Amino acid sequence: MKILLINPPRSAENNILRFAPDNARPYIHKKLIGPPLGLLTIAAAVKDHEVVVFDMKGEYDLDPKAPPLHVLTKNLLENYLPAIVGVTAITSEFNNANQIAHTVKAFDSSILTVVGGLHATLCPYDFNQSFFDVVIPGQSAHIFRELVTAREQEKSLEGVAGIYMNSQGRFMKTAGKPLIRDFIDKDYLMPDRTHLNPWIETYKVGKSPYPTTYIYTSLGCSHRCTFCSIWGQFKGKYHQRCIDSLIHELKSIEAYPVVRFADANTVVDTEFMRLLFDRIQSEGIKKTFIMDIRADIAAQNPSIIEKMVKGGLKIVICGFESFRDEELKQYNKKSPAKLNQEAIKIFDANGIMVRGNYVVPCNYSRDDFKALAEYAANNPVVYAGYTILSPMPGTSYFRKVKEMITDRNYDRYNFFNALLKPTLPYEEFHHEVAKLWLIRKGTDVI
Repeated sequence: MKILLINPPRSAENNILRFAPDNARPYIHKKLIGPPLGLLTIAAAVKDHEVVVFDMKGEYDLDPKAPPLHVLTKNLLENYLPAIVGVTAITSEFNNANQIAHTVKAFDSSILTVVGGLHATLCPYDFNQSFFDVVIPGQSAHIFRELVTAREQEKSLEGVAGIYMNSQGRFMKTAGKPLIRDFIDKDYLMPDRTHLNPWIETYKVGKSPYPTTYIYTSLGCSHRCTFCSIWGQFKGKYHQRCIDSLIHELKSIEAYPVVRFADANTVVDTEFMRLLFDRIQSEGIKKTFIMDIRADIAAQNPSIIEKMVKGGLKIVICGFESFRDEELKQYNKKSPAKLNQEAIKIFDANGIMVRGNYVVPCNYSRDDFKALAEYAANNPVVYAGYTILSPMPGTSYFRKVKEMITDRNYDRYNFFNALLKPTLPYEEFHHEVAKLWLIRKGTDVI
């Protein structure tokens, strides 16, 4: 059976960039870089079929003048003539996923259209559209396999547990529960990265000459930050992968000298990380590692930072979020601001390039911006990112402020656009956020 899996293009909506001063524009993030692990895992689940993965993000990065989305989609359909088209979507890609599915059905209504990913997990009913046949929430690779088998055998899809489907004008959840899978151990599927060879040059970050791939060492998060959807996606649970599996995967990706651990928070179990990096060194694995580490973990565990640096850790993304303890408490971020400064010292002492991220609430005044700028300038990191505190669907923050949201266009749900009415005039607010991106020690974008 021919299966086409599509990674939709990213949203171009970025009002921080739009209203930025010219000297800040080179440093403001314009895109997230990295391969679609979810689709690669699904491709591995149905590898005995004729599978094509198409990364539209990579395609538009290679050729910004590539055809418009509906034309590009139609070209793919004409070239591959798939029986099933699957698409993944985060919230800011919701509209693009819709357009892809709409184009598929206009081309051939018999093609089965399937959607999964983060937004499908948190808001499955948003996909109650005539051009989507099936929505698969959660870890969907094994369920997708069951779906393909049912389709191939011409059985009713209602027998596939754990999916939502449009059936005779009704949007319904199928009966039963999916089989319990051990996604991080015995049922783990190695992402098939060979599908992405056409776009490998686009997976380079900043000035790095080497492409980056993602590996996750865990699923979920043990923390409960109000603005984050990851812990909600996994219903508050945290799952750690086994070391043997990680070592096997690291050895298998020679094409990628740079590896980003794609966890919400990589260092939760410090003993696990000690053992992992002992194995990395003893196995002679030579990689440059990028990972997300909380400031409190770094400040309280300097020895684990030192060990990981010896094993290849070079870049850390650290969510500082705020310089005020009262704001951190509002975010349920149980790490006082003073630990940001202590973490910076530890990272600097180990030669780590740090990207420190702050979130900016829409109620910031000019004085608030001035205070944040002074703090960031006194505690500089190689690269700092400033995004807007955004009520993302599926988060506790969204539930708290949903009646105050002024922008319902999902294209702008990417942390670069104010979704609540700012205290400052709209353009000025985004301009002030943009100016903050100039505060850093380095010249690279990481």
